[in-house]
Amino acid sequence: MELLSTPKNIEINNITCDSFRISWAMEKGDLERVTHYFIDLNKKENKNSNKFKHRVSDGGGTTRDHPLGRGKKWEAGGVGSGAGAAEGGFGDDGDALMASSPPSPDYAKEHLAQLQEKAELIAGRMLRFSVFYRNQHKEYFQHVRMHCGNVMKPSLKDNSGSHGSPTSGMLHGIFFSCNTEFNTGQPPQDSPYGRYRFQIPAQRLFNPNTNLYFADFYCMYTAYHYVVLVLAPKGSSGDLFCRERLPQLDICSNKFLTCSVEDGELVFRHAQDSILEVIYTEPVDLSLGVLGEISGHQLMSLSTANAKKDPSCKTCNISVGR
Repeated sequence: MELLSTPKNIEINNITCDSFRISWAMEKGDLERVTHYFIDLNKKENKNSNKFKHRVSDGGGTTRDHPLGRGKKWEAGGVGSGAGAAEGGFGDDGDALMASSPPSPDYAKEHLAQLQEKAELIAGRMLRFSVFYRNQHKEYFQHVRMHCGNVMKPSLKDNSGSHGSPTSGMLHGIFFSCNTEFNTGQPPQDSPYGRYRFQIPAQRLFNPNTNLYFADFYCMYTAYHYVVLVLAPKGSSGDLFCRERLPQLDICSNKFLTCSVEDGELVFRHAQDSILEVIYTEPVDLSLGVLGEISGHQLMSLSTANAKKDPSCKTCNISVGR
C-alpha cells in the first residue's frame, strides 16, 4: 500500500458562522493521483481515532488510506500548482459540506431546476415594466465614456448568491435591474450601487432574438429574496455557456420575466415579490439609453456584491444529495 504524503501549510480562513475555506499544499505527484478529498471535523484527542477507514483506488491497481480523515465527498479542484482547496459549511448532521472550486460547481441543471421551483412559489403576480436600469457611481460612467468607447463591457460575475451557482466566477455579463415600485410602475429612486442610473428600453436587451435562463435564487438573512436571470442573444458566447449549464425559460411564459406580443407590441412583465438581478451577456452602448442622477438615497446595506447566501433559509435552499 502506497501512502500519500502529509499535507503541508494547512490554512483555514474566510470563516463565518456557517462556512469556511481550507487550503493546503501537496507534493505534485500526489496531487495528480488524488480524485477526492475527505475531511474529519470531529477531531479527538487520540490521534489514532481520526484515521480514515475507507480505502480509495488510485486507478492503477493500488489502494491507499486517505491522509485527511473521514467526511463528505467533494470533487477535487486544485488551486495553483501542488495545492488543494475547498470551501464548505456545516449541515444539520455536523459533517462538513464541502464544495468544489470552479469549474466544477455543485449545482447541475437538475439542482437549478429544484431551485427554480422554489423561486416560482414566491414570485408573485407579474407587473408591467418598460426599461432595464443599471446604477453605478459617477466615476464608473465617466470611465466608460473616456476609456471604453462609450460601451459598458461585460465583467466576470462575483461569488454572490448560492455557493454552487455555475455562473459565479465563470460567466461574463452586465448586471441590470427591472423591478418597479408598485404604486408608480417606475424604477425605485433609491439604489445600493450609486446615484447615477443608466436606463435602456427593455426591447433593446430582451426580445424574441434573446434567450432567457434561470441562474440562482437566494437571500441574505433577510425577508427579501433575489432571483438571478441571464439574458443572452441567441448564438452568442454567453448563450452557449448558459445552454449547457442553466435551465432555459420560455420568454413568453414564466414566473419571473416575460416578453410577449400584445396588440402588435412587445410587452414586458416582472415578478412582483422577488428582486430580479438580470445579467446581460453582451456589451451595451450608452447611446442606446439615458443616463441621469436619481433623487433617492444610496442604500449601501442592500448591496448584493459578493453577498453570502443564508444557508439556513428553508425557502431558498435545496439538497444536492451530499
